Amino acid sequence: MTKRFGFTLAELLIVLGIIGVIAALTMPTLLSNTQGAQYKAAYKKALSVLSQAVVLNIALDDYNLADTTVTGTATTDQSIYTLFKNRMNVVKTTNGAIGYTINANGNTFTQVATNYTLFFNDGIVFSFPAGAVGCTKDPTLGTFSPNCKGFIDVNGQKAPNKVVKCDTGSGDTCQVTNPTDVYPVIFYDQTILPNSAAARAVLYAK
Repeated sequence: MTKRFGFTLAELLIVLGIIGVIAALTMPTLLSNTQGAQYKAAYKKALSVLSQAVVLNIALDDYNLADTTVTGTATTDQSIYTLFKNRMNVVKTTNGAIGYTINANGNTFTQVATNYTLFFNDGIVFSFPAGAVGCTKDPTLGTFSPNCKGFIDVNGQKAPNKVVKCDTGSGDTCQVTNPTDVYPVIFYDQTILPNSAAARAVLYAK
């Protein structure tokens, strides 16, 4: 009696079919997790780079976000626009609509039509109200100057253009399992911080 070694064609096709089904089920999750990790890393980098720009401006021009007194786009004024334009690699700027739609995705977020928007050479976008001046925090009341809020979009005009949101919980219990690309921020003095529970959860999560 002759013994057979190996697999038949039918058996191989069945195995390949099973592998294909498993791959189809797991690949979207793997890709989503990878993309979320990239968004998280880019967000942390953007906050760091923007903060460093403020510190550099203090050293070179002796004013920070609290000292801004005018709005405008002239290279000689003491505005937030000028601060970041002079200290960072800006490839494009817009005054008004940013050229694409931000999906608030259920969060409290309004895209301001009168924003100044800076597009950096690494693809990150920083947008803030044109009327933001004298951005500081009251040490007694803990309140912030009006208009000193904006957003960071870590991959610019590319999709998904969704504001990050809590998947579970809220406030201090917020959990974000799949970070997106748009993060609300608040800025004052020498500081740029997350301005939503979800944005804080992404920044401070392990």
